[in-house]
Amino acid sequence: MTTRGSRHWDPERLPSQVGRVVAITGANAGLGFFTSLQLARAGARVVLACRDETRAETARAAIRRLVPEASVDVVRIDTSDLASVGDAALALSALNRLDVLITNAGVVHPPRERALTGDGLELVGATNHFGHFALVAGVIDALERTPGARVVTLGSLATRLVRLDVDDLQLERRYTGWRAYAQSKIMAWSFGLELDRRLRASGLGTRALVAHPGYSITGRTPIVRGVNEPGAGQRFVDNLQASFTQGKDRGAWPTVRAAVDAGAEGGESFGPRFFIKGAPVPQMPVGVVRDRATATAIWTESERATGVRLLSAS
Repeated sequence: MTTRGSRHWDPERLPSQVGRVVAITGANAGLGFFTSLQLARAGARVVLACRDETRAETARAAIRRLVPEASVDVVRIDTSDLASVGDAALALSALNRLDVLITNAGVVHPPRERALTGDGLELVGATNHFGHFALVAGVIDALERTPGARVVTLGSLATRLVRLDVDDLQLERRYTGWRAYAQSKIMAWSFGLELDRRLRASGLGTRALVAHPGYSITGRTPIVRGVNEPGAGQRFVDNLQASFTQGKDRGAWPTVRAAVDAGAEGGESFGPRFFIKGAPVPQMPVGVVRDRATATAIWTESERATGVRLLSAS
C-alpha cells in the first residue's frame, strides 16, 4: 500500500464516468446517497442497493430530480440477511458490467444489548461486514469480467478508538454498542486491504480500496427533499460543530475518489485531508487493519459466519 501524497484532485470536477456501472449498498440516505448522486452527476449508471425499497425509490426520484439524465436502478439487499445478500448478488451479477461495488451500508446506531440476525450472527458485525463479505464473494465473477473493476469498502475513524479481540469477533463476551460499531469497522477495513492482497495473489484484475468519511454529520449536509431533511434544531446544534465537522456530501468525497481516481492503486485508503474533514487524500490506516495475522483471523471468521469461501490465501 502506498500513500503518495495528496495528488491534485477536485472532488467537484470528477472525470467522466459515462459507460461505467457502480453499485452502492445503503444508498438511499446519508453517505451512500451523496456518493450515488456525485457518481450519477459524473455520468455513471448507479445501482442503489438498499434494504427499504420505498426509501430507495424516493432516493432514485431525488437523484433524477437533481440529475434529469441520470441512469439509476434499485436492487433490494439487507446485508444482515444472508439470503437477501445472495439474491442481490444474483441481480448484480446479471448486469452486463460492474465497474465498482461500494460496500457502504451499515448500522451507525447499534442496539444497547447484543442482538442476533436470523442467521445467528451478531447484528452490527453482520450488517457492516459479514454481509458485505458474502456480497463480494457473490459478485466477484461480475467484477472480473469488467476491466479495471474495484471494490471500495467503508472504514471509520472509530477504528482508532478500540482494541480488537480476534477471539471475540461476534462479541459474545464483551458487547457494547460502541464496541460493536468500532469492531465492525476494523473488520471492514482489514477486509478491504486483505481482499486486495488476495486478488493480486490470485492473479485477478479487480482491485480493492478503502475510504472513510471523517466526521460527517446530518445537520451540515445539504437538504434534499425526502432524503435529508434535518429539523431546524438539529441544523443549529450541528452547525455549532462546524470547525470540526463536515456534511455527508463532503464525507462522500473519499469514497468517490477511491471509486473513480484513475491514479488510485489497489490497497490504498482515502480519507479527508485533516482526518475529520477536508478534501480526499490517501491516508495510512491504523496498524490493526494492516496486520496480516489479524486479517487472517477476520477472514477465517467471515467464511465461517457466512458459509462462503472467498479467495484462498497464498
